[in-house]
Amino acid sequence: MPETTPEGWVRNLRERSGLSQAAFARRLGVRQQTVSEWETGRYAPRGASLTVLRMLEEEMVPYDASPPAPEPEEEGGP
Repeated sequence: MPETTPEGWVRNLRERSGLSQAAFARRLGVRQQTVSEWETGRYAPRGASLTVLRMLEEEMVPYDASPPAPEPEEEGGP
C-alpha cells in the first residue's frame, strides 16, 4: 500500500523510479539534501518541485500498471 504522507509519497516515488536520492535530486534539479528532507518530513515539496513530482508520478503510472489478467477460456469450444 503506497504511503499517504508527503514524505512517504516522495520516498515511494523515488524508489519506484529506481534512483538514489542523489540521482533523483539531479533529475528534479534540486539538492540531494532537499530530497532527504522531503523523505524525513523535515520539509514538504511545494511550488515547482511539487508540480514536477506530480508530473513524474503521472509519467510513471503506465509502467506501474500490472498487465491485464488473461481471460478465462470458454468451455465447450467448437
